[in-house]
Amino acid sequence: MQTILVDNASNDGSVELIKRDIAGCQLIVNPVNVGFARANNQALPLVTGRYILLLNTDAFVAPDTLDKTVAYMDAHLRCGILGVKLVGRDRVLQPSARYFPTPWNLFLARTGLNRIFTNVRMIDDMAWDHASVRQCDWVTGCYYLVRKEVLDQVGLFDPRYFLYYEDVDHCLAAKRAGWEVVFYPGTTVMHFGGESAKSEGEITEGGRQIEALQIESELLYFRKNHGVVGVWANVLLMTLGDVINPLKRLLGRKSPVRFGAYAKHVTLVWSLFRRTRWGTRPTR
Repeated sequence: MQTILVDNASNDGSVELIKRDIAGCQLIVNPVNVGFARANNQALPLVTGRYILLLNTDAFVAPDTLDKTVAYMDAHLRCGILGVKLVGRDRVLQPSARYFPTPWNLFLARTGLNRIFTNVRMIDDMAWDHASVRQCDWVTGCYYLVRKEVLDQVGLFDPRYFLYYEDVDHCLAAKRAGWEVVFYPGTTVMHFGGESAKSEGEITEGGRQIEALQIESELLYFRKNHGVVGVWANVLLMTLGDVINPLKRLLGRKSPVRFGAYAKHVTLVWSLFRRTRWGTRPTR
């Protein structure tokens, strides 16, 4: 097994510890945090094996995880990318096998209107049986086992994504090239969520994400994969959601209704839309 570790400008003594205690690890030290996609892209060209496992710092594997997931890939040659069952600190199941985002299903999720439009395929559908192997649209990058042949064919991660959506985008490219993306429930990985993001800003309580980075990556993704119509639909529906949500709270007499927070979110969305040149380039 080949171990490559990219240190993204940590400040907790990790580099010194790795040099002292982890023999045979190929260590790449970045003076600044270059983001998830770019940092992994530094390591991927060095890989010599037939599989690459991307493992987040806040993900912890079970003793049998590597053996089982590699064995599955060996036995299923069209499986290009594999993810596993994810649980949080509390052992509660996390979204592990997901459907591709669209402006519409994101809007329904943000406003809660998916309870009305029940025929729309949502990104995180937790109702199906998580005990069976199944093909899905994408799996999260916290445990991302990918065949080297896939990387050779479709390339590395798009470096424009600093954080978020690089795994969605890569799975979409792999599926378009004819590869299967598979959820494998035969082992479990504990995923804390949001730990790596803490160094870059305040994370949201619900999604454990940095809001500005999440919005920027979403804009880049829709412009790249759904064109001008897709990114404009996404921005307009996000704006509409920030109108609907406070009205719902007001009518439902849920207090307090923080209109300022919704106005701030709308301003952030449109500011990033402009700064990314309508979803065509990253801000850093």
